[in-house]
Amino acid sequence: MKFLTYSLIPALAFFINLQAAPSKEDSADPSKVDTDYAIQGEYTGTVMGEDGDKKLGCQVVALGDGQFTSRGFVGGLPGDGWNLNKEEMVKGSKAADGSVTFTNDKHKGIIQYGVMLVETLAGKKIGELKRVVRKSPTLGAKPPKGAVVLFDGKKHGADLWKGGRQTEDGLLMQGCTSKQTFSDFKIHIEFRTPYKPKARGQGRGNSGFYAHGRYEVQVLDSFALEGRHNECGGIYSTKAPLLNMCYPPLTWQTYDVDFTAAKFKDGKKTANAIMTVYHNGVLIHDKTVCDHATTASPMREGPEPGPVFFQNHGNPVRYRNVWVEKK
Repeated sequence: MKFLTYSLIPALAFFINLQAAPSKEDSADPSKVDTDYAIQGEYTGTVMGEDGDKKLGCQVVALGDGQFTSRGFVGGLPGDGWNLNKEEMVKGSKAADGSVTFTNDKHKGIIQYGVMLVETLAGKKIGELKRVVRKSPTLGAKPPKGAVVLFDGKKHGADLWKGGRQTEDGLLMQGCTSKQTFSDFKIHIEFRTPYKPKARGQGRGNSGFYAHGRYEVQVLDSFALEGRHNECGGIYSTKAPLLNMCYPPLTWQTYDVDFTAAKFKDGKKTANAIMTVYHNGVLIHDKTVCDHATTASPMREGPEPGPVFFQNHGNPVRYRNVWVEKK
């Protein structure tokens, strides 16, 4: 951890671009998870350093069978004080007493009962981080007057979508396209990725929001990863997010997107599409230019208005509270 520069976390190569078959621990339901799920999550607090106390954040990821990886953040969690320095990742394993220990060359973090105790290798306590569950400030945002409600699980249901399917508890399933199309718009989306501890990379809670059915903002369980273009919040094959604001799986998250469509004249494109994206209330794309449609998009670039599309990538991703403001 540079002082604790968050060496509490494992090697990214272990976590990215690997695939694993679904396991019995996989769940789209928060009430049906393994015991590792309660350890996974975000931790924040202060530790003592050579130049005074410092606020630290840590994200702990369950990898299945009592194995974990953690990533620390000097200054606080992403979107809550992190200084944007890149930090290492550290592996940890669950002990017989249920605790999990992460160790680097200077410090160790021991998680038990919702607290990470931070010590020197000699056993001196220098701080503790408490487990927190953050909520997006736009979670539950109500559609303004005149907005088009595409899904609320009640009056506006899956019948407004081609291929629309609704769960028994009133959530929209992945793999559907809005029947209504739009030109320029603002959209609010709430989504939840499944808990798939043994899956890796693109197999871990994969879906995607496609503006106009053309330009994808990736939906993926990218909790604690670097934040690449093909991870959660990235505009796929176009640009990585400014920072990775992905919350843990089975946590409701939000996208608030301002989309300006590409412009065409006489069959030729005269201006590219532009997207501004807030992920869990934090700006991650500021007027990002989208100069091409995503490869997997169901529609090619063109002058026609387009739908909202939620990709089906074989993962049980859930959506709710989806509404659009026309611009």
